Amino acid sequence: MGQKNGKRYRALQEQHNLSELYDLGKALELVKGTATAKFDETVDITVVLGIDPRKGDQQVRGTLTLPHGSGKTPKVAAIAQGEAADAAKAAGADFVGADDLIAQIAKDEVDFDVLVATPDMMRSIARLGKKLGPRMPNAKSGTVGTDLGDIVAQRKKGQIEYRNESKAPVVHSLIGKVSFEASALQQNCEALFDALKRAKPSSAKGTYFKSITLSSTMGPGIKVDPASLS
Repeated sequence: MGQKNGKRYRALQEQHNLSELYDLGKALELVKGTATAKFDETVDITVVLGIDPRKGDQQVRGTLTLPHGSGKTPKVAAIAQGEAADAAKAAGADFVGADDLIAQIAKDEVDFDVLVATPDMMRSIARLGKKLGPRMPNAKSGTVGTDLGDIVAQRKKGQIEYRNESKAPVVHSLIGKVSFEASALQQNCEALFDALKRAKPSSAKGTYFKSITLSSTMGPGIKVDPASLS
């Protein structure tokens, strides 16, 4: 936690009631107002959902292109051959290859944020499963497909992946940068909430949005009133 628990954080606690629930607009104002680092901080969101992640039919996962982008251009590695590889290059993939790229990734020689692939390459990628963990290309997360050019372009444009943690009903995501207009952050937030609602498992009962917390990279957590979303 470091700096978050230091003098600066305590001063912010004194200025704002961090246990209070705010509507989304006010919460975003506070996040922007409490971000005083010398760099453009990322705005993060943590959502606790009313799901049981131990059950296979209560997983929440998907992709979303934020209306105003994420403020971050990810490094995309694409595993493909032939025309699909050419399409990935044309769409702006940072690394493109087949078995050669797989070998480089196995040796930790490639610095990437997102890995995408065509279906025919998945058998070759399988041996990287343990190393890649959640970064393993997956059709559900939108990182495996035949139209690799479009997949790469969407990721470069600000598409994010959201999913609950493997052992907790928690979804973490970024929704932009502190430098974004508050209205842009709000629209990005609302787009994520809509996507989470659509992804609600039919077997999940009771309150779905249990708690929502917004924060900047170095700022305190600001609690959003889930009731204000409706």
